Amino acid sequence: MKHLLFAASLLLALPSAAQEQFSALEQQQVSLATKGLFDKSEAFSVDFAALSPGGYSFPLPVGKARLAGDYYVEIATRRGDAVKAMFDGVVRLSRRHLTHGNVVVVRHSNGLETVYAHNAQNMVQVGQRVRAGQTVAIVGGEGGRTYCLFSIMVNGCRINPETVLSLASHRLFRQVLLCKRTGVATVDVSVVHKEKGAANPAYVSLRNFSASTDPFGKSGTITLNLAAYPSDEWAYPLPGAKVISPFGRRGRRSHSGVDIKTRANDNIYAAFAGVVTMSQSYAGYGKCIRIKHPNGLETLYSHNSKNLVKVGDKVKAGQCIALTGRTGRATTEHLHFECRVAGRTVDPAKIFDHRTHSLRQHKVVLSKRGTLTVKR
Repeated sequence: MKHLLFAASLLLALPSAAQEQFSALEQQQVSLATKGLFDKSEAFSVDFAALSPGGYSFPLPVGKARLAGDYYVEIATRRGDAVKAMFDGVVRLSRRHLTHGNVVVVRHSNGLETVYAHNAQNMVQVGQRVRAGQTVAIVGGEGGRTYCLFSIMVNGCRINPETVLSLASHRLFRQVLLCKRTGVATVDVSVVHKEKGAANPAYVSLRNFSASTDPFGKSGTITLNLAAYPSDEWAYPLPGAKVISPFGRRGRRSHSGVDIKTRANDNIYAAFAGVVTMSQSYAGYGKCIRIKHPNGLETLYSHNSKNLVKVGDKVKAGQCIALTGRTGRATTEHLHFECRVAGRTVDPAKIFDHRTHSLRQHKVVLSKRGTLTVKR
């Protein structure tokens, strides 16, 4: 199967592949053609951009994913972690398999199937409807390693998962896939529409951008349409994290950012592309990184155990820039994350939905005076 093919094409109707009744064969075999998937047409499309914020979950939000052979993904994590369903769907298979150990296969109404293997325990039954983010298994592994063996299938064929999502940041790409049957046991998966961003400085090349560049120019304001932001132009800084302290008043003090936590020495990602303007130990912040972005924002990442970039580096959205720690004034390993406009801190929750680890679905107006206004 091809990895990526960018082309203009007619988008065909999405199949309704999910069902609650499965044959004995469907309940036993992992890789199996989906009955009726191509009955009406030789192709169908999957629109990931149309998903609601709660319509997707990475299988192990705090896991470390790597691409293995034959388009399998190994997601390493801690013993006892919960394996989550990627999309809404119906459990087609839940049993012990000769080569996959305890395995769960979920059939989704968008025509895809997802496979979760080497589980310590399956938590769902055949025919059960599950929601995106619902626990389907407890992670297991083999050979002394704790991991989930994950794959995405179309009509029983494994597809390259990096066509669909980022293994580093766990982000689902906001795009449209065209799945076309090319043979009895082959499917061609191509990207026919990659969402474009609004025409504003958010998407300016970093080639001519520096620490001294004024992103506001003469206008004094920048409008960011977060709902239309390209999926490869942003990243949640700490995937799988939970908020332990929000922005705003915290007792008698004002908290200038948001504290989010996973575990020690976890990867911290750049929220947007930009230029590193600080990378050093800084008072109570401990080891700290500040990045200036062409979209008018600045972001700050602190209490790091190790900084991986230096001043002047140009970084991409989703690039690993540091590891979580407890340097400076901190009582536990976590990330203190700030968003700033013209040097003034603003609430990161106006940019990011911390519950779903996604961008907010609205527009924001940044001003040279240091304000951020939400436009509904």
